[in-house]
Amino acid sequence: MTSAVDLSNALAGAVERAAGSLFAVHGRPRLPSTGVLWRAGLIVTASHTVEPDREVTLTAPDGRTLSAQVAGRDPGLDIAVLRAEVAGMPTADVQDDGELRVGHLVLAVGTGPRASAGIVSALDVRGGRQREPGAMLAVDLTLYPGFSGGPLVDVLGRVVGITTSGASRHLQCAVRASAVTRLTEHVVRGGRIPRAYLGIGTQPVVLPNDLPDRLGLTQRTAVIVVNVAPESPAAAAGLVIGDVVVSIAGQAIAEPGDLVAVLQPDRVGQAVAVSIARGGEPRQIQVTVGERPARG
Repeated sequence: MTSAVDLSNALAGAVERAAGSLFAVHGRPRLPSTGVLWRAGLIVTASHTVEPDREVTLTAPDGRTLSAQVAGRDPGLDIAVLRAEVAGMPTADVQDDGELRVGHLVLAVGTGPRASAGIVSALDVRGGRQREPGAMLAVDLTLYPGFSGGPLVDVLGRVVGITTSGASRHLQCAVRASAVTRLTEHVVRGGRIPRAYLGIGTQPVVLPNDLPDRLGLTQRTAVIVVNVAPESPAAAAGLVIGDVVVSIAGQAIAEPGDLVAVLQPDRVGQAVAVSIARGGEPRQIQVTVGERPARG
């Protein structure tokens, strides 16, 4: 019985520890989401809960109301980084998530505080919109309304991820803390999260029967270029309509969603090898990844 009581007390302490760094994020009508003070002046939350062009306000645990601005987003990971002047609150105790294993006990925490307990059920979720390999976990617990954007914590209250109900229709997910930290570092260095950009529109295509064998591919599908934006990185590199893209930077492109997994913010400014088939013949083109232009 003592061990059960000790575990119960440990879980309650973990929730209390995490709750001190949480905000209610009012970025959409009616239901607020949860945000985490990741580092001084920067709050992370789920991107789908913060509507574009909407004024964002935060409610601190002590009832204070603060205004916030969206500093950057990564829609693929469903993370938004907010900037606000915050005083008198501790930043989250962010833990290295590299030691997480399937079966580890974790808690999702929302403002209130409220909590839900469960386990890590998978270490790599890539379904739906494709994502950076290993950036998102699946968790076996309940994300109640308003939990999205809140911390996933271990039994010591250390943050190992950010939960979101917007990443999958069928799974409860959390973005690893290491991936979230990389996004906040972009904001610190450049004031925003850059969105990688090639400037092509694509559609899925089934490869001819002999082409995968000739090119040494394991995939049977790729994407065909149906549009090339003028003055884009793709246009500058010589990509044309009808080119079939089979890989970028050594990663297979079997469907349009795979482009999201390859074109991470860290790729902006880098030259990457794009393997294509043009007229049935293999070619390799170097493309310098650009930053997606702001909408006019």
